[in-house]
Amino acid sequence: MKYDIIVLGSGPGGYVAAIRASQLGFKTAIIEKEHLGGICLNWGCIPTKALLKSAQVFDYLKHASDYGITVNGYDKDFNAMIQRSRGVADGMSKGIQFLMKKNKIDVIDGAGKLKPGKKIDVTAADGKVTEYSADHIIIATGARSRELPNLPQDGKKVIGYRQAMNLPTQPKSMIVVGSGAIGVEFAHFYNSIGTEVTIVEFLPNIVPLEDEDVSKQMERSMKKAGLKIMTNSSVERIDTSGSGVKAFVKTAKGEEVLEAEVLLSAVGIKTNIENIGLEACGIATDRDKILVNDFYQTNIPGYYAIGDVVPGPALAHVASAEGITCVEKIAGLHVDKIDYGNIPGCTYASPEIASVGLTEKQAKEKGYELKIGKFPFSASGKAKAAGAPDGFVKVIFDAKYGEWLGCHMIGAGVTDMIAEAVVARKLETTGHEIIKSVHPHPTMSEAIMEAAADAYGEVIHL
Repeated sequence: MKYDIIVLGSGPGGYVAAIRASQLGFKTAIIEKEHLGGICLNWGCIPTKALLKSAQVFDYLKHASDYGITVNGYDKDFNAMIQRSRGVADGMSKGIQFLMKKNKIDVIDGAGKLKPGKKIDVTAADGKVTEYSADHIIIATGARSRELPNLPQDGKKVIGYRQAMNLPTQPKSMIVVGSGAIGVEFAHFYNSIGTEVTIVEFLPNIVPLEDEDVSKQMERSMKKAGLKIMTNSSVERIDTSGSGVKAFVKTAKGEEVLEAEVLLSAVGIKTNIENIGLEACGIATDRDKILVNDFYQTNIPGYYAIGDVVPGPALAHVASAEGITCVEKIAGLHVDKIDYGNIPGCTYASPEIASVGLTEKQAKEKGYELKIGKFPFSASGKAKAAGAPDGFVKVIFDAKYGEWLGCHMIGAGVTDMIAEAVVARKLETTGHEIIKSVHPHPTMSEAIMEAAADAYGEVIHL
């Protein structure tokens, strides 16, 4: 079988690339060994948000009296929460199947292995191997939970994110190692439904990639919600010989032993680049990533790579953008390379976190003279009415030219607000233009305008 474009992997990079290729007139196929939609749709972004929504509804019930409502006899059903999450993921996967049919993309079930000469062998579930070829092959095989030598995952007592969203019963206690987005989201979910959760973070702050003010606010909010947090700490070894798991944690004060039913390892991801034929084709890699140029061409003509397998942020929306950019470049369209300095990051715990651009520390290290504004949601009428006063919007501008260097938010619903800053930065909008853009009242989003006004000494509601 000969195609114009074959995509290996059907996650948010792969399936988006395939659809864009079909739209541009390419005869396209996509190879998937498990479920259409990849990890994000089936075991990551989508089902975790379903779990977090269940946690939010349960939290509303616990605090119904704060809103003048009396609720009697409510309780959680852990298995029903899990089943709802799986149902949402299954429905979305069926939606991808529909999109493949709508766009006349051939779906090839099986494990793909690259071969020289722009060919690929696909091994089906029954062991049958079929060879396919294409003018262009796009590698989009994604990543999985990283396993550390001192934290071997057995899928029961020591788990990764995949098992964390499909446990047979709710654990009474959990240790979460790592406080990036995956770690804090699961920590928040399990804590919200009554599991005793301890977060262990090697670095000085949780959510360590965020602006320091955001990290400190997140730690305050999570501690207020009952989570235990240990920073500047590392799990040196574990013992799973008993009924649960013991973690021997190195801290500034010495070794501490934590005990729990389950330990969730959330220490990052490992790319899926083994056993897919990279070596046979001579495709260059470095530090677990496939090397590509600005338009995702590898060092071997006809082979491309996008998403988690290439350097850059391992985010679903980045993979999708890379897939579209890659295919449009193949089609000969005029394409600008992606600006990785303007990629938003979101964490969907409670409160939510959303950010784009430079942190205050990064901006200072680059030598900018700064104008910084902050508007707390405790001063927002909409946030107070919603019962969500925790958090703030922080904006960072270059004092000389007014360039919007960074925007950092923590609070209810901020993941739906960050796009304003992304678009504004893309359009090279200045702080004064944000101040003079009338924002609706009362909304959470007007905090962006107020924060910009604060940066320039014009804030009204502080």
